[in-house]
Amino acid sequence: MRIGEVAAQAGVSVRALRYYEEQHLLDATRSSGGQRQYPDTAVERVKLIQQLYAAGLPSRTIREVLPCVASGEVTPALLKRLAAERARIDQQVRELLSVRDRLDDVIATAEKPGPGCTHVDA
Repeated sequence: MRIGEVAAQAGVSVRALRYYEEQHLLDATRSSGGQRQYPDTAVERVKLIQQLYAAGLPSRTIREVLPCVASGEVTPALLKRLAAERARIDQQVRELLSVRDRLDDVIATAEKPGPGCTHVDA
């Protein structure tokens, strides 16, 4: 697949794909004309990279995790780091749920006419 095809199918920019290559997260071969060629698995790999970045994992950790996804093998040191990352993500989820609950309270209060809040029609 060419770089534009991968970018379009994965929903990322061409620049992001080049960055992933620089970070050694994604590999491409070059055609005789110098164009990047990606394997068919590149789209799913890019989506996983995006998810891991969105979860707050740094490039270094993602670079170590990606081979483990395919092989299922993890070193004890990486396993320990991944457990710490998972705990951090769990904490973020709890905090986000708390914020969502508070927003639900504000929305519910705003939908009830009465003192202390101004009802605004959407």
